[in-house]
Amino acid sequence: MGYPTKIQIIKRAKSEQWYVNFPAAVAQAIEFKQGEIVEWVIDDHQRLVLQRSDESVKDLKKKLPKKKE
Repeated sequence: MGYPTKIQIIKRAKSEQWYVNFPAAVAQAIEFKQGEIVEWVIDDHQRLVLQRSDESVKDLKKKLPKKKE
């Protein structure tokens, strides 16, 4: 399931800023934290990859239940 999102731009006299907003359902499913730093990686002209730091992922893995083998 995808979530269509519009790219927004704010143009000023000497600069411009581009915005991509996440739907709340996506942000909650990913468990973003306010102020979390992420990195955009350009995969190709169709894909941007949003990459979290190892520290953010490590904290999430602590909450996951252990798998039984």
